[in-house]
Amino acid sequence: MPALVFRLAAAGLLAGLAAAAAAAPEAGPGQAPTVQLPARGSVEVAFSPWNDPEAALIAAIAEARESILVQAYVFTSKPIARALVAAHKRGVRVEVLLDAEMNRPSSLSVLPQLLEAGIPVAVETRYNIAHNKVIILDPASASHGAVVTGSYNFTRSARVANAENLLILRGNPALVRVFTDNWQRHRAEAQGLRSLDELPPRRGKTDGRESDRRTPD
Repeated sequence: MPALVFRLAAAGLLAGLAAAAAAAPEAGPGQAPTVQLPARGSVEVAFSPWNDPEAALIAAIAEARESILVQAYVFTSKPIARALVAAHKRGVRVEVLLDAEMNRPSSLSVLPQLLEAGIPVAVETRYNIAHNKVIILDPASASHGAVVTGSYNFTRSARVANAENLLILRGNPALVRVFTDNWQRHRAEAQGLRSLDELPPRRGKTDGRESDRRTPD
């Protein structure tokens, strides 16, 4: 009898889980909730203010041999910008995506320095904020490809004043491909710039920036 009761209870539990899964909203139009990849390679971690994520990031940029793809929300760090310019000058293909609203000439953004150096830059305008903080190193290389990500904005404040984290993920080509595909998807939607005059107009304060407090979950 106890075994029968257990089987009946298990059957009821499974039925309940199936019903809950059927009723759950989809993550997106036809999209799976996550992308699952095997864990492999090495992980380098830095926490500010205790470690120096900026130094780790600059060292990783210096290791790049072929190309560097950047996604940044706020980009005001001159040392990181200089590292990208140096990579560009030694023949590494550098491309940068920036949030359009947070990298205006009136800010401390390094956008002018990147354009002046001849680095291709595009700005994202589709989203409330383009909040990615990602650098992909040598995405076409199975042996040298790496992904840099985390909460760390490319700013001085992130290094000296904030509590942040930075991950440098090496030795996982599948992960590099997933991040590269996502970067390319964002680049296809972004607006390329040849000069600061080509920046799109500012959006109004309410354009696409609905407060979470007014939106039911």
